[in-house]
Amino acid sequence: MFHAWRAYQHEHHDRARLQAEIAPIQTELRQLLENASPKSSRTRWHRRFANNLLKVWPALWTFTIIDGVEPTNNLAERALRGPVIHRKLSLGTQSNTGERFAERALSAAATCRMQHRSLFTYLQRTDRRPQPRRPIPRAHLSPDD
Repeated sequence: MFHAWRAYQHEHHDRARLQAEIAPIQTELRQLLENASPKSSRTRWHRRFANNLLKVWPALWTFTIIDGVEPTNNLAERALRGPVIHRKLSLGTQSNTGERFAERALSAAATCRMQHRSLFTYLQRTDRRPQPRRPIPRAHLSPDD
């Protein structure tokens, strides 16, 4: 699969050819997963692994259809490496809530950086807190109006 992907990236850039080269791999892998998924096969771990992959089957092959999608999450892993190291060096957070916030904030920052988007603009648009209600201005009418 990775041989076909590298050939697509560096040699031919032909999506139809990529799909044709990947098709036999898909067929063989699907058969292996279907054989491992029944209750009679192997261990519970194998069954669960096979069933989970079968549930997301179309997503596994998105890279063969859509430009810009890679077959691995290596770019995302590399983008989060710095924040993960920072978290370990700074001794993390003091609560589960703080941990969730740090995960989400650092992930959003890395994603915006990769997409060349403003993190500030993204955060403004996702702010779901209720906005303070401003009083309706009173009409200042004089008796002559």
